[in-house]
Amino acid sequence: MAIKFTPHQYQSYAIDTAIHTPAVGLFLDMGLGKTIITLTVLDFLMYQDFEIDKALVIAPLRVAHDTWSRESEKWQHTQHLKISKILGSAKQRREALQAEADIYIINRENVCWLVDTLGRKWDFDTVVIDELSSFKSASSKRFKALRRVRPLIKRIIGLTGTPAPNSLIDLWPQIYLLDQGKRLGKTISGYRERYFYAGAKSGHVVYEWKQKKESEENIYQEISDICVSMKAEDWLEMPQRIDRTVPVSLDISAQAKYKKLERDLILSLEDTEIVANTAAVLSNKLLQMANGAAYDEDGEVQEIHQAKLDALEELIDVSNGQPVLVFYAYQHDLARIKKRIKGAKRLESNDDITDWNNGQIPVLLAHPQSVGHGLNLQSGGSIIVWFGLTWSLEYYQQANARLHRQGQQNSVIIHHLVTKGTIDEDVMSALENKALGQDALLEAVKARIEKVKEG
Repeated sequence: MAIKFTPHQYQSYAIDTAIHTPAVGLFLDMGLGKTIITLTVLDFLMYQDFEIDKALVIAPLRVAHDTWSRESEKWQHTQHLKISKILGSAKQRREALQAEADIYIINRENVCWLVDTLGRKWDFDTVVIDELSSFKSASSKRFKALRRVRPLIKRIIGLTGTPAPNSLIDLWPQIYLLDQGKRLGKTISGYRERYFYAGAKSGHVVYEWKQKKESEENIYQEISDICVSMKAEDWLEMPQRIDRTVPVSLDISAQAKYKKLERDLILSLEDTEIVANTAAVLSNKLLQMANGAAYDEDGEVQEIHQAKLDALEELIDVSNGQPVLVFYAYQHDLARIKKRIKGAKRLESNDDITDWNNGQIPVLLAHPQSVGHGLNLQSGGSIIVWFGLTWSLEYYQQANARLHRQGQQNSVIIHHLVTKGTIDEDVMSALENKALGQDALLEAVKARIEKVKEG
């Protein structure tokens, strides 16, 4: 049965702003209701103001499949909206494109296909980019494709909770898609020159851009008239969140193998070897080994230890039958967990989401990148276990927000399995201090290499 929508004060403000701002960025934290806010705006502009005719939503694949249609059916005032999903094979996408609808939904990977298919016949007067930060790269094909048709778009709404997950450098492409360069400049190079200076570089190649003093304040001032930013803790009564670090100890043999790879960048095993020839590869291999296995030079899985599996099994046992959401990092993590934990199910489909929320899956296994945006899993449980940690603060925050969000009825417990004496400790420290991605990774690996050398 559909629910009557009574917007909160902050939702009313966001709706009003979006209605009166043809190009708007709604930078709303996880759980604030970006989808229903946007559906309400589209419904008003189509059926009350008669200003727009045809809207396109660009979203992550799973969100495109499930979230928008489910939300529109949930509320009384949006039930009438006809939705066509431009997903699947090329034939299925073409059929969906030709169907009569109010809102068309496509996954971001097919934006280039859509632009190439329609060309100058582009007829979407309104575009919603669900997770605007996925267009943070000015060199990406999806950004360049959407940029081509941006002059043909009458209204655009950008949705994200993390507009600059790594650096304010990421902001330029996103704001350009909103205002075509009016506020932060027409080019990424001009933006960099105005607000940043070159840090690490080699000749003419700059590897790192550092913000000039006052840049953050100036950038936010420039975009403040078209962007609304809200944090969940300022508006919602969030459930209590309890973070736990669960130390995992390696036996002497596993410790020796880990330290050998860390020291020599190569580990010889029976009939094979594991090689790490760059800092990024070394970080990846060390994280794999901290989890219990690693890929060798032939792509085969070599198990090193089962300490994390033991710790995971114990956490599930002491959860006393409560459902547990487990985040894994590698395919060999997934395979080993499924082999060890009876009843563990990988999140693969919308049916799995429904089954989890109905309490039918005791242990749900998910990769943080696949559950990043728009999935509501809070009805199914309140316990998270990070089996494998991630360097991405964005993926980490978004994944935790699947359970720690409005509508959660219980305190959320987040367990982090951290293997002692390994790079896990550096990742955990970076996440706790909200350090960012690649920079934190390289600094941590550099520090570990120096420590090994000194030892």
